[in-house]
Amino acid sequence: MSDNMHEERLTEVKSLLVSQPKPADPKSPYYTLQKKYGIKVDFRPFIQVDPISPKEFRKQKVDILKHSAIIFTSRNAVDHFFTICKGLKIEVPADMKYFCISEQTANYLQKYIVVRKRKIFTGSRTAQDLIEILKKHKNEKYLFPCSNIRKDDIPNFLRDNDYTYSEAIIYETVASDLSDLDDVYYDIIAFYSPSGINSLFVNFPDFKQNNTRIAVFGPTTAKAAKEADLITDIQAPMPNAPSMTGALELYIKKANKL
Repeated sequence: MSDNMHEERLTEVKSLLVSQPKPADPKSPYYTLQKKYGIKVDFRPFIQVDPISPKEFRKQKVDILKHSAIIFTSRNAVDHFFTICKGLKIEVPADMKYFCISEQTANYLQKYIVVRKRKIFTGSRTAQDLIEILKKHKNEKYLFPCSNIRKDDIPNFLRDNDYTYSEAIIYETVASDLSDLDDVYYDIIAFYSPSGINSLFVNFPDFKQNNTRIAVFGPTTAKAAKEADLITDIQAPMPNAPSMTGALELYIKKANKL
């Protein structure tokens, strides 16, 4: 729960909009919240990922085959990279090395390549973990395929340490069309990224927060909310609520006097 809780805003919660796709897992903690507290929970992705066409990619003048290693920080990057290769009729050489941010991303490569025959290096989850691995492989020619909106840590590390690398935008993160939500009111809207906050104002430039409580996940999302002059009522992760659903539950219990 946010330190700056506004007591006068602590009114009963009956509805929640989660700015993400609906979870496929029936055991999702959001469904548990819904049943446990009898609140309405809706899901709606505020952002969508659009591919870059081979023509747009060519304008970046990046020669994929001049690289010896590829850095993947998401499954989206894996999908869009191999889609671009297919569109450009590029066959990725068997000796290409792959540096993946997590085991999950590395495993996802199986969709496109025979993993056991390739050189794959895997971080445990964060960009910093992956940077520690990159430090041991300075002589590679790296390709960093990414979105038009990306974190700076890996490209900054490569640049500041004089690595040979190229960055290529292979997909774009854009605001979804939310026009049908115009007259819909929710007690809480939960945001997970600065792009989600941006999408709110792209769709509703005149958005007035009034008594809608804003929940944010992570410091960059909290910063984006503050810059947009939104009051943040619920913040995660916190020591007593490491997840968004945990933070929401603490707030709902207090607001609904349970």
